[in-house]
Amino acid sequence: QLQASGGGLVQAGGSLRLSCAASGRTLGSYSTGWFRQAPGKEREFVAAISRTGGNLVYADSVRGRFTISRGNAKNTVYLQMNSLKPEDTAVYYCAADYTVLDHATKSIDDYNRWGQGTQVTVSS
Repeated sequence: QLQASGGGLVQAGGSLRLSCAASGRTLGSYSTGWFRQAPGKEREFVAAISRTGGNLVYADSVRGRFTISRGNAKNTVYLQMNSLKPEDTAVYYCAADYTVLDHATKSIDDYNRWGQGTQVTVSS
């Protein structure tokens, strides 16, 4: 089971760090991604890290502002979000691909485990 945390309310230009941890498994063994969903919109890809960490992928809208990484213990995946904008407001979900594929994928269909989501609100 995945647990996302770290959301909150921040002013535009501020920063937040989201965390995704797995219970019962070592998250570092699996490709992991972050997605977000704003009210009335479809869930969209944000960032992904491959199982071995050698491949990182970002959505165009966050590239250069967000950074996905693994913790030193390899059981947590972080999303560092800087220079936040009001349009970043959404519920953020972490997801993992519990297979041996070593890919950083943008496709929702490639992920088979999802966390419950954490709310990020950016005020203008």
